[in-house]
Amino acid sequence: MVKKFLIGFGIVAIILTITPYIPVDYWWIRMFDFPHTQLTMLTSIAILVYLIKFDVKNSKDYAFISVLIFCCGYQFVKIYPYTPLATVEVFDSSAESHQKLKIFTANVLQENEKSHLLIQEIETLNPDIILLTEVNKRWLKSLHSTINKAYAFKYEIPLENAYGMALYSKLELVNPTTKFLVADSIPSIHTKALLKSGDVIQLYAIHPTPPVPQENMMSTDRDAEMMMVAKMSLASELPVIVFGDFNDVAWSVTSKLFANVSGLLDARIGRGMFNTYSARSYILKWPLDHIFISSEFRVQKIEVRDDIFSDHYPLYTEFTYEPKKSSEQKPEAASAEDLAFANDQIENFLEQKKNN
Repeated sequence: MVKKFLIGFGIVAIILTITPYIPVDYWWIRMFDFPHTQLTMLTSIAILVYLIKFDVKNSKDYAFISVLIFCCGYQFVKIYPYTPLATVEVFDSSAESHQKLKIFTANVLQENEKSHLLIQEIETLNPDIILLTEVNKRWLKSLHSTINKAYAFKYEIPLENAYGMALYSKLELVNPTTKFLVADSIPSIHTKALLKSGDVIQLYAIHPTPPVPQENMMSTDRDAEMMMVAKMSLASELPVIVFGDFNDVAWSVTSKLFANVSGLLDARIGRGMFNTYSARSYILKWPLDHIFISSEFRVQKIEVRDDIFSDHYPLYTEFTYEPKKSSEQKPEAASAEDLAFANDQIENFLEQKKNN
């Protein structure tokens, strides 16, 4: 009975391993980009149990174990860059650097009424820039007194559809604008910010829709928005930071393509996953909230913060601005294949929108 169960599990593991390679955007395909950590652990356990409990003595047994080991290895390779075993992509801050930038981002969960927990985090960390997603007018009202005391610059888009956004900054925001890249209900914030040194940087705050039945049956909108922002980042002559709730894991094809096309770096690589979702599950945890930076920045700290009664944990990062050393961690230029793939995703979205 146990052997049949393990064989059945092995077949499922194989299916889940190859499913993300099916080139369609349906949610029930794209969802399998997510559980690589869980599948690595489960497949490892299945291999150990099989080897301990049963004799591997015929070709079928060897074939089964070989396939399971391949699946386990494949799953681990996907998540390996987001473990401390890998080499960091963004270097640690230099000892002589004094130009620090502290960024706090959180999906607050629109129906969450425990705003005091978020306020405590803000007061404890005292970040330079705050990005909040899923904010509505009630949320903004609850934060009003705290924010107005410490943050001279703000840009708020309160919405009742769980896609409201608010950006607060101690640094001057230059020409902040709202962009609706894929739908008139899904905003993003595009603004420049003036550092204390007088340097100007470009900020893109995004919260694309997830590919789930209750939101969007396909990942087309999310993927297209990410590719649009990636191309804007690539074309920017200023240092760039893109942050927010991407509704996508760091190791997915789309997120990797975003990094390649944008020319931005992921501070998680070589440091850890820093899972921000779900705060309500001990098993189903993934890195959905991201911050990508250009090579002018280095990492001083990155951490997942305390529970604020949302389904996401906040993400807090401290960077230093070190443009003179940017050449030391320059990413490779986007390949023609990556750029073509990004353009295809945008064109697929535009065609779908036209047909609808």
